[in-house]
Parts: sequence; C-alpha cells; structure tokens
Amino acid sequence: GRAWRSALGRPVVLAAVTREGEEAALLQAWAALPASGTTARPLLLLVPRHPQRFDEVAGLVAQAGLTLARRSTWGDTPAPGASAADVWLGDSLGEMPLYYASADVALLGGSFAPLGGQNLIEAAACGCPVVMGPHTFNFAQAAELAQAAGAAFTRDDMAQAVDTALSLVQSESDLAKAQAAAHALGQAHRGAAQRTALAVQQLLG
Repeated sequence: GRAWRSALGRPVVLAAVTREGEEAALLQAWAALPASGTTARPLLLLVPRHPQRFDEVAGLVAQAGLTLARRSTWGDTPAPGASAADVWLGDSLGEMPLYYASADVALLGGSFAPLGGQNLIEAAACGCPVVMGPHTFNFAQAAELAQAAGAAFTRDDMAQAVDTALSLVQSESDLAKAQAAAHALGQAHRGAAQRTALAVQQLLG
C-alpha cells in the first residue's frame, strides 16, 4: 500500500467500508471539487462494505461523471493509466490494510448514516487518521479514544467530512501530526488479545 501511494505522487483519500446511501453523497461532493489547480481533488479510494454492491458503486461513480479504475483488474501493481483516474474502487476482499496504508486520511464508512460506524483501530494501526460522521455507537470507546488522541475528527455530514479531509492533505504539518497520533494510538492499544487471555487464565486459576 505504501508503495502504491509513493508511486502515485498525489494525495489519497480513502472512503473506508462505506454503506448504502453514503457513496452518493460522497461522490456528489467529490465531483464538485476542482479537477486541476493547486487545490485539485486527490485520488478517491472507495471501498464499499459489501462485495455484492461493487458493481452498483461503480455505476454511481460513472453517474457522477468521474473516471474509475477497479482494483480487481490488476495484480500487485496498479494497471497502466490507473493513476490518472478520479476514483479507485476497492472491489477486493481482505485488503483493508493495503488500502489504509495507501491513504493519507480515511472517511469512516457506516458513520454518516445511522449505522454505528466501523472499526477504526485497523486504520490507526496503519497510521491513517480518520474523519467520522456522527454515528459511531458500535465503536464508541475506540472513536472517543481516537478523537481525544488527535487521530480522528468528527463531522456532522459527508460534505463537512470531505472538507476536513481535504484540509488535512493540503497541510503537510497537520497531516503529519494526525498520522503520528494515529500510529501512536495503534501502538498504545496493542496486545488486547494477550491481556484478555491472561485474564481468562487467572479466572480459571
């Protein structure tokens, strides 16, 4: 993932594990951004939560007037011409660490609709800060810890989240600070499985 990011030479915003209803609002906001100039939109890496929706989301990208490259069409390295696309569709399974490592910042799917959000610990482990919507009740503690650490930011809707993500990738110092905070958060909370096993062992005598 880091090799992909380095070869691109442009910022990458990941929309991670998005749910139905979230992509349309995201793509509307994305298509409204300038395509060139000093504030040109970054590459959008869009990864839907459910594989049965991959083709549907590809259609939404086309409807928004954005160019698309699909992860499923290449192997270890992006296909020729993929770097010029507006959107990469992460239509693969088991590659979220790759996607988080490719990105500068992530928009957290499931949090912009009242669905409870997604696990942001994996993003932190990859040093990827996240911008969340208001609905994070499925991962409330992790969301609170990440926000307190400066590794996550909460916004009311997708348009505000896109603005925040763009502000981060346009400020080298702010982005570096948020990425360092995400990495530190992931490191600080490693070992939960081992601690749980030890606690069970103690209970069992």
